[in-house]
Order: sequence, then C-alpha cells, then structure tokens
Amino acid sequence: MKIALVTGGSGGIGAAVCRELALNGYFVYVGYSSSGEKAARLAYEIGGEAISIDVSDKMSINSATENIGVLDLLVNNAGISEIDLFTSISSYKSNMIMNVNLVGAMELTRKILPQMINRKSGCIINVGSMWGEVGASCEVDYSASKAGLIGFTKALAKEVAPSGIRVNCISPGFIMTEMNSRFSTEDLELIREEIPLGIFGEPRHIADAVAFLASEKAEYITGQVISVNGGMVI
Repeated sequence: MKIALVTGGSGGIGAAVCRELALNGYFVYVGYSSSGEKAARLAYEIGGEAISIDVSDKMSINSATENIGVLDLLVNNAGISEIDLFTSISSYKSNMIMNVNLVGAMELTRKILPQMINRKSGCIINVGSMWGEVGASCEVDYSASKAGLIGFTKALAKEVAPSGIRVNCISPGFIMTEMNSRFSTEDLELIREEIPLGIFGEPRHIADAVAFLASEKAEYITGQVISVNGGMVI
C-alpha cells in the first residue's frame, strides 16, 4: 500500500483529496494544524491517521515526519489567505501567509525528500492558486506566496527528476469551500459571471486532479502547473 501525507487535510479541498487518495488505495495521513477533531473523524472514515503538523513551525514538521516514516506522496495543501489592501496587511499576517503557503511547503518537502531520493521514487504535489499565475488585487501577499510555490515546483522538478521523483502543482480557481464563505450572494454571482464554464469549482475537482497526477497515468508529467479553474484564467 502506498502512503500519502496531505497537509491541511481537514479542510474542504484537503478532505476531498484525502478521500480520493484513500479510494485509490493510499494509506493517508490527514495533516492538521488546529482542526484535530475533524481530522480524526476523517481519518477514521477513510482508514487513515490524523497527524498534527503546523507547517509554519519547524519543530512541528520535525516531530510529525519522525512519526510518519516513508512516504510515496506528499501533497502540500495547507494554506491561508487574507483579503485587504496591500498597505493594510500587517507584517505579522504577511509573514504567516508566506510561512504557511510557501516556506512551510518548502521546509516540509526538504524534510521528506531525502527518503524519496534514496528510494529513487516519489511524488510531490503542491496546491497553488490561479492568483499565483496572474495575481489578485487585495490579495497581494497570498498571490506572491502562491507564485513562489509555482517557482518552487518548477525548480525542484528539474533538480529531483534524475532521482525518479515528480513534482507538480495544481492551480485551483474559485472553489466553493469555507474559505470563500466570506462572500455575499451578490459577490458570488459576480464571480460566477467571470467563469466561462458558468459554475463554481468543487473540492472534488481538485481531488481528481491530485489523484491523476499521483497515478501512473501521469508518469511522464513533472514540473507542470495544472490549472483547474473553469476557464477563469487562461
């Protein structure tokens, strides 16, 4: 049985990814930072294990990875955002966004990678954002962190390809999760009108893309950004 770790595993996208990977035969570690009960329930449902991991904290990363052991798949999904003017975002909040969305993913990958290199096998999937591709007004720090994740994906893919390790990035569009519950009905309608397919994305759309990239069907795909956005960004 292959083994996967999904950070931010108790959230909307993360939970869908965990369920889909379990259906595809993975034993899944459901990584969580604060939602321990949700993660435990999900882990019980899919036959996996909930594991506490705050990717912004190196000590938490070290502790979690010691308990996990060998991984076949790492999904860097943990992420936070803040909508406000760039000049209104505090340095503390900006640092948190960078540490969770980018630096945390890099540090966790750095910790996991040696055992993948030793086995000449492994798959890493980073969950980015369409705003990392084109930028979003009032989400400058978030956009910068996700743009960095794309650069990280491409560079690392080149470095570890000779070791048989694939690294790709999923770039979601507007996905209906709790993160987007802040929008009013009117705002949601305006956003929907900007999506060529005319529908909002669902967590399962991202989960399907992750499952594909993790599978043998994607064995010749690495260093790529797979956009799942209904045509909102082309």
